[in-house]
Parts: sequence; structure tokens; C-alpha cells
Amino acid sequence: MYQVSRSTHSNTLTGWREWVSLPDLGVDWIKAKIDTGARTSSLHAFDIEELDSDGEPWVRFRVKPWQDSQEDAVVVECPIHDRRAVRSSSGHAQDRLVVQLMIRLVDREVLAEVTLSNRDEMGFRMLIGREALRRGYIVDPARSFLGGRAPREARRRNRGRA
Repeated sequence: MYQVSRSTHSNTLTGWREWVSLPDLGVDWIKAKIDTGARTSSLHAFDIEELDSDGEPWVRFRVKPWQDSQEDAVVVECPIHDRRAVRSSSGHAQDRLVVQLMIRLVDREVLAEVTLSNRDEMGFRMLIGREALRRGYIVDPARSFLGGRAPREARRRNRGRA
């Protein structure tokens, strides 16, 4: 049986939804759903363009951190980590690019594999999956925003009321 060392593994409590940040991208606030049913994390990305950087595959994409606003879109360029066929909750398979991003969730940073997808129709711009959560998070499905709420201005922007 696999044993977890207490010295290297924490048990950080998180709710079913949290405000997270993507420090390497300059995104201070993005609302994420914590989803133990999803293996890999996912980020809403658009204008996805594959690039070649010194013979290595890279991707350029844009991120809109707010649900109901076009403001503050960020242009990102980073290496492509992988390509995967991902099956959505509706059962449809889709090939997606995978990048590695640092995610700040409930006062801790974890490096996570994140698929890039169009989440316009989803309630959250980001989804945090099991692979990121297995690094010491416990999910309380009855609670939200245990890492704190974004400032009022960020919450207003997220609702399209900047």
C-alpha cells in the first residue's frame, strides 16, 4: 500500500470553487471549479496558435480571466507539454494541447498540467482536476472560497460590471 509522508505532503482544505491565480501568466484572479471528476486541469483559451521556437513546439494563446467581460485578456506563449484526447462530461472526445502552469490555490503553488480549451459555455474559466489536487488538497464540497475572495473590483469585473 502507498504511504504518504507527512513531512512532504500537506492536507490543504479547498472548497468546490476557489479564486486562483496563475502567477507566471500575470493573472492575479480567475475563478475555478475544483473538479475531482476531471483528471487534468483545463483553462479557457482562445486564439490558440502553434509555434516553433528553435525546433521546439510552443503555443500562443489568449486568456480572458473574467466570465462576463472581454477586459484584461492576456497573451501567453509557452512550450507545449503534450497533446491529449480529452473526453468531456458530455462524452465527446477532443484533442487538446497541454501546457504546464503554476497555479496558486489556497495559498499554495502547484505545477499542473493544463489543457487549453474553449470554456465559453462553461460556468468557470478554469477547472482544477485530480492531478493538481493530489498534491495535498482535500476538497470540501459544501464550502467555497476557502482561499479567500478576490477583491471587490475583480469580482465586479468577473460579472461584467467593471
